[in-house]
Amino acid sequence: MSTQVSDMLTLRNDVFKSYLFWSAILVLKMMAMSVLTAVQRFSTHTFANPEDCLTRKDKVKYDEAKVERVRRAHLNDLENILPFLIIGFLYVLTDPSKFLANNLFRAAAFGRVIHTLVYAIVVIPQPARVLSFAVAYLPTAYMAFHVLSYAS
Repeated sequence: MSTQVSDMLTLRNDVFKSYLFWSAILVLKMMAMSVLTAVQRFSTHTFANPEDCLTRKDKVKYDEAKVERVRRAHLNDLENILPFLIIGFLYVLTDPSKFLANNLFRAAAFGRVIHTLVYAIVVIPQPARVLSFAVAYLPTAYMAFHVLSYAS
């Protein structure tokens, strides 16, 4: 490997810039899930804590379907976006092909956004959710195996 790590982790490296861009998109998307959960809580007047209830209509309830669907989508993000952020960074350090890296980052981000749309926003029956999950999961898995083979 002729490229130094300091050269890879600079904005002159298009792969690193792409990783930063798509990672920021995914972090913002994950943050939006917290807001979406709050929107669902207020729209259904259901809260997890008594002190959050503002009116007599409000109730403490832990199994409101709309709220729980968004929470599950958010948990799924945590289970999948965090590994992407870590392995994507390590993948950048392997000095990958710009074309392949950009498309892997794009696919993972689009897959996660579509997954949220079909799971928590406009519920669409399977296989929409599993396909969008796979579109994000497979690039992350590929990058993990690439990093493993690079490091061995």
